[in-house]
Amino acid sequence: MSENYQVSSAPHVRAKDSTSRVMLYVIIALLPASLFGIFNFGIRALLLILITIATCIACEWIFNIIVHKKNTVTDLSAVVTGLLLALNFPAGLPLWEAVIGGAFAILIVKMMFGGLGQNFMNPALGGRCFLLIAFAADMTNFNVVKNGVDVYTGATPLALIRNEGLNSVNVMDMLLGKTAGTIGETSVIAVLIGAIILILCGVINLRIPASYIITFAVFVFIFGAERFNPTYVVAQLCGGGLMLGAFFMATDYVTSPITPRGQIVFGICCGILTGLFRCFGANAEGVSFAIILSNLLVPLIEKVTVPDAFGIVKVKKAKEAKANE
Repeated sequence: MSENYQVSSAPHVRAKDSTSRVMLYVIIALLPASLFGIFNFGIRALLLILITIATCIACEWIFNIIVHKKNTVTDLSAVVTGLLLALNFPAGLPLWEAVIGGAFAILIVKMMFGGLGQNFMNPALGGRCFLLIAFAADMTNFNVVKNGVDVYTGATPLALIRNEGLNSVNVMDMLLGKTAGTIGETSVIAVLIGAIILILCGVINLRIPASYIITFAVFVFIFGAERFNPTYVVAQLCGGGLMLGAFFMATDYVTSPITPRGQIVFGICCGILTGLFRCFGANAEGVSFAIILSNLLVPLIEKVTVPDAFGIVKVKKAKEAKANE
């Protein structure tokens, strides 16, 4: 065997995972939350999921044809965007509004900025926030009729906690998912199963989710409506899509920092902003807006957390020592 080293230009890291493979892992990881949402809310949830995914795929395909770009729908990123967006919808959302949300996420947030890898915020969250502003009443209507029977009526657990106190909710029901909410956020157990899949497949690490969740928990423990109450903290962690956001949307490769320290800082920013919105804002939720605002801070976070090149620290110290002589 030859003893010669084979030298090539950078980058030298090789990985078998393609974009489509990573997106496939994410889709598989989202299946537990999706299936539970369909079981919990009925056929209406399935229709929303299918229509939103179809809209996202169609919009990306048509856009690529119009601008004469290579078809990119095979990388499955549009499927992930559509699925994540649908899981952030209440089951009673009109189908035509789901189409508008999917089109906005793909055309405005993603493709107008150059497609996958160029968008400055998570497309699914961008679409959700647009619908929250444009159709606030429908996006906050969590009444669900299943087989002619009202399954869930009234407010979400977070809204109940804010208006009526912690005793108005059952924390175990929040953990299991037997509550009102969006299609994919209600069952913390289903979301955590998907998160474990992502971690085992090497798609994400725990820097962003852990720093996000820990920061938020500490914030509401100190500043929440029921300060220093562990049960209140658990209820806040189980409600409002925080787990779905922390593991599946805050960890988006494109819109989160690539530096290890930057990922921790990013998670802390998400946790603080979510805590501020929930404790002091008008809305009982806050995850979507917190992640989007943190997305806008990513260039600054990466700038201040980029590691020094090898040997730079020693050169700096040598110059400082020489200057002090």
